[in-house]
Amino acid sequence: MTIAELIGPRVFQVREAPLADPAPGEIQVAVKAIGICGSDLHNFAEGAIGDMPAVYPMVLGHEPVGTVLRSGAGASGWERGDTVALEPAIYCYHCEFCRSGHHNVCAKLRFLSSTSDPGFFREAVNLPAANVLPLPPSVGANVGTLHEPLAVVLHSMAFARPELGETALVMGAGPIGLLTIAVLKLSGIRRVWAVEPLAHRRELALAVGADVAIDPRQADPVGAVIEDTGRRGVDVAIDCATKDDTVNQCMHAARNAGRIVITGIPSEVRLPIEYHMLRRKELAFFPVRRSNHDSEAALRLLAERPQLFAPIVTHTRPLGQIQSAFDMLQGDGHDAGKVVLLA
Repeated sequence: MTIAELIGPRVFQVREAPLADPAPGEIQVAVKAIGICGSDLHNFAEGAIGDMPAVYPMVLGHEPVGTVLRSGAGASGWERGDTVALEPAIYCYHCEFCRSGHHNVCAKLRFLSSTSDPGFFREAVNLPAANVLPLPPSVGANVGTLHEPLAVVLHSMAFARPELGETALVMGAGPIGLLTIAVLKLSGIRRVWAVEPLAHRRELALAVGADVAIDPRQADPVGAVIEDTGRRGVDVAIDCATKDDTVNQCMHAARNAGRIVITGIPSEVRLPIEYHMLRRKELAFFPVRRSNHDSEAALRLLAERPQLFAPIVTHTRPLGQIQSAFDMLQGDGHDAGKVVLLA
């Protein structure tokens, strides 16, 4: 099978590798489409995700869909050719955190696309049967790759707690930010301000439901939000960018006793936080760790609203062109929303 490995900073190698038989309880799946995530870009461009350095060579990619090839012993319920979404997180189900329902912080969590567990930038993979989910017939492969980031967004809503008629600020209109905007509007949020420096992504933000799209290079986003809300601030501010002091901007833009949700992953190991702003407003402050059994709900939502989510996927590239796809996403000189690789 073809496999794409990150072998050093900003360098991919595409090579052939053997494919093992599925073990008992596993399903072997041909990977058809894989979305490129912001965390993949961190490893590519920065050689780390926050405080977790890349260990080369490594196989990234954790937003996959595919078709079933065959089943290992004891794994049933699937036929060759079934179209499926693949869940990248493998839990132990026995630790303290799994037993209390916090699977996303499992003490023995394996996440396919990390330094020790290869991800899905390859033609085929063997997965535990529990990690294979049916892809709704109305959801195409490209849009189907959104199930993983959409699951992250749905998990973030447990902290954002959007209520009918409230207001929200979303920092960043990359794929996670766009999905966040769409879900907030579906949740009944009355007005959403999106902050994004790239013009094409501001347009996408408006297309998926943002009421205002602000270019932070041309206007002060905090000042705009404070003025628009009569100096009250928004009920919830969600940082999907974590760049250029956006965490603190969220706190300044939020109302007293508001909610701050950090979905993005900062590049820095330590962030300067304006603690006294957090304290004086008594803000609820929530970091997000991936998702927690939200994939099925994400797939249902994609099936119900395909026309809402489809515009987020703007580009596709063959897996063999992974280097050029990642190169394109660096810097501001591109017009991409979500980029999907086709294996």
